[in-house]
Order: sequence, then C-alpha cells, then structure tokens
Amino acid sequence: MQAFHYEALPGRVIFGAGSSRARLGAAVAALGLERVLLVATPRELPNARALAAALGERVVGEFSDVRPHVPLVIAEAARATARDLGADGLLAIGGGSTIGTAKAVALEQRLPIVAVPTTYAGSEMTPIYGLTSGQRKQTGRSLDVLPRLVVYDPELTLSLPPAISGPSAINALAHCVEAFYAPGANPISALAAEEGIRALARSLPTVVAQPADLAARSDVLYGAYLAGAALAVTGTGIHHKICHVLGGAFN
Repeated sequence: MQAFHYEALPGRVIFGAGSSRARLGAAVAALGLERVLLVATPRELPNARALAAALGERVVGEFSDVRPHVPLVIAEAARATARDLGADGLLAIGGGSTIGTAKAVALEQRLPIVAVPTTYAGSEMTPIYGLTSGQRKQTGRSLDVLPRLVVYDPELTLSLPPAISGPSAINALAHCVEAFYAPGANPISALAAEEGIRALARSLPTVVAQPADLAARSDVLYGAYLAGAALAVTGTGIHHKICHVLGGAFN
C-alpha cells in the first residue's frame, strides 16, 4: 500500500424516502437555528415552502433570485437579505445553483447551511464554492461553505424529467471519475467513487425510462451523494476547471 493523505470532512447526512418531510424540522432544531433564510428558485419555491413549514417560525424569510454559476450581484443580494433578516442559518432546497447561492452567503457570514438537494449536482457535499463576475467564474475552497446537514430525499427527485435527470446524473458520474485523478486522489475516496459509479450505472437507465421508479431514484441519488463525497476530499481536476471556464463565459 502506497502512502496517502485522507482528511474526513465534518457534516451529517440523512438519507431516505420521505426524510425531508419526516426529519427536517427536528434536524434543524437540533442545530439550534432560530432565524433561517430559505433559499430556492422560483420554480422550487412552492415545494420548498411546504417542506420548510416543518420549521414553523424559524423561517424568517426567503431568497429566490437564484441564477446559474452564482453571479456576484446575486450573491451580494442574498447576503444583504440574510443580514437584513438577522439570519442565523440557511436552508437551501434545490439544485447546485441554489446550494451555491447559499454557499456565497455562508462564505461571507459563516452561517450554517442545511441542504436539501433535488438534483444530482453534488455541491451539497463539498466545501467548494464559485462566484461569477463578468464572464469569469472564480472558485475556492472553505469549510465555511460545507453544509452542516444534508437531507437526501429521493421523493424530491421524482418530478425531474429525463432531460434533466440524465445530464445531472452523468455529471455525478463525471465527479466519480474525476475523484480518481484529482490532486487529492486516495484509496478511501476511490472506494466511494467506485460504489457511486456502480449505483449510477445500475439505475440511471431505469430513471430515464421510468422516472417514477422510486427505488431507481434512490439508487441514483445515493450514487450522486457518493460522487460529491469523493470529490469533496480529492478536490477538483481538469474536468471542473474546464467547466468553470466555459460556464462563466457562456452561462
């Protein structure tokens, strides 16, 4: 066995069908959060509000002006909203752009994030953030943006059409592959990446052909979780670098 370096990252994961409805409220309360800012896209907002109802008066406001690649002007608006509300935590319900917006706030204000992903983006498992200004996307790494709690509920992915499910899951597959050659590649992360590839390969065809198959949805979400967890430790490689340049330039 060759020498290697592995740094386990902090955080708690809850995984299971129905977990967002059954366990979110108690899990947020356990973190001691009293003034939570809800972050979601306009499309996700009705469902996000329904889930956030479990928090009761702990939710003190909403931010829904979410954009891909987190333009700096959007980040500043979200930060101002959090400051004005006196938020002590962030509840991000949605995909990578939503969670990325919450990370932009956490980076400045060091607020804990509770992430409830509804796609297979994987951002919820990583301490990586990105901000776009002009046509340039800059990324960084900070434990301040790593969500304190992630709630994976496969039921929330049932409404994803195949045209989104397929590319989103292929992105997760790319994360698994990247974890094998990224600068911090190590045998522990490789185990997670291998299992992630198996889960994605096993069930993605079913998700695309039968979007309402909850067992397949669970398997793909499990694979996406492992993909994000592996990449969180290894860091990113050339795949992400190219994507960030293209994403910032062409949105």
